[in-house]
Order: sequence, then C-alpha cells, then structure tokens
Amino acid sequence: MQRYFTKEPVGENNTVTITGEDAHHMIQVMRMSPSDHVYIVSEKDTYIMSIVQGTSKEVLLEVVEKLKVTNEMPLQVSIVCGLPKGDKLELITQKGTELGMHSLFPFEAKRSIVKWDKAKNDKKIGRLQKIAKEAAEQSHRSFIPQIHNPVTMLELLEIAKQYDVKFVADEEDAKLTERQKFADQLKKVYDKQSILIVFGPEGGLDRQEVRQLLENDFKPIALGPRILRTETAPLYALAAISYEYE
Repeated sequence: MQRYFTKEPVGENNTVTITGEDAHHMIQVMRMSPSDHVYIVSEKDTYIMSIVQGTSKEVLLEVVEKLKVTNEMPLQVSIVCGLPKGDKLELITQKGTELGMHSLFPFEAKRSIVKWDKAKNDKKIGRLQKIAKEAAEQSHRSFIPQIHNPVTMLELLEIAKQYDVKFVADEEDAKLTERQKFADQLKKVYDKQSILIVFGPEGGLDRQEVRQLLENDFKPIALGPRILRTETAPLYALAAISYEYE
C-alpha cells in the first residue's frame, strides 16, 4: 500500500483530508478510487485508511485501523555532513532517510569546496525536505527527517549540547593500528536516546576542526581501515547502528 504523511490530525469522526500533491498522486497517478486503502501517518501515528471520496485536489479518508508498530530506530541519530559537491547531499538525504536518520545538518566545513548560496537556501532545503518525505514514504517510516539549514562550527557546537552521545568520523583515526572501533563505541551507549555524528566533506575535516570537536565531548570513531567517500560514510554508520540496535 502507498504511504502518505499529513500534518492534519485525525478528526473526532475518524477522518482526515489530504490535499495538494498527495491528493493528485492518489487520484491521478495511482488511479485510486473509493474503498481503496492507504497508509496515512498523522502526528507520528500510522493508520490504515479507506478512501471515502476524492478528486485530484482533495481526498477524504476514514480510519480502518490504527497500527501499533513503528519502523523507527530505537534512538535518534542525526547526521552532520560537510557540504559535498554535486548532488551528493541529495543522495545522503534519500538513503539516510531509508536507513533511519532522524535529522541532517549540512556543515560549512573549512575544506568544503561548495559554498552554500544563501539566496537559494529556502529552495535548496525545500528540495531536500521533499526528497526526505518521498524516501520516508517509500521506506514506510512514521517520521520524516528534518533537513536543517547549513551550520557553522560554532552553531554545531551549540547544537551538540542537546545530544547524549557525539561522534566524529576521523579518517586519521582510521589509519591507526589501534582504532576506535565503531562497534565497540556503540556497545557503550545502549542507555542513551540520541546520537550526533559529524562527517567531513571531500578532503576530510581540518585538523583544527577535529580538535575543536574533541575538546567539546565528541568521541572519534573509525569506520574500518578504508577511507570512505563523503557520501558513503554516513550510510555506513547508519547501517552499523541499525545492525547493532535493530
């Protein structure tokens, strides 16, 4: 069944109305009609709903069943990614959402080749948020990851205070004979609720940036002995966390 998200709460009469692009998708793209069933996520609750009536602009649905299970990770994992080149941020957004990412912070790192065009900020973030929504629907999640505006190092250090555990993926640590194995680090945080992981752009993090993070309670992690691309490393980490906790 198709899955859709809505900000509208389920009404007292157990109905909800879907409008806009999702209504168009139901009626025009999927060719749905009354009595067809879909998944609707409202306020993080997931329902099986039946179409009562609809047009390409507005669809009225009625609750058939409220589901008790969730497909979300047992802890919140946020990714901080040094601004990469090309469409890599879109790839990280899409695949990170599929793998359970809770939120994404683009990071204006010293070695980021790409400079964020602030004049186009809303358009870029809107595009990434739409990618996250579509990926959340496809992977049957009950939460759409939030894509934040790019952050500076000072902003990142302030944001990090909200998290129980903070990691930085350091490629220099990966080169050591005695590495901080990610699997060992994960086994120490079972009683925690949130994790923040920082990844560098192409070329990695500047050594001063790494020192700043370590001085602010970040722990270094190595994702194996090989150096991963900037778009690969976050997905590797999310997969490892999923393996450990799920």
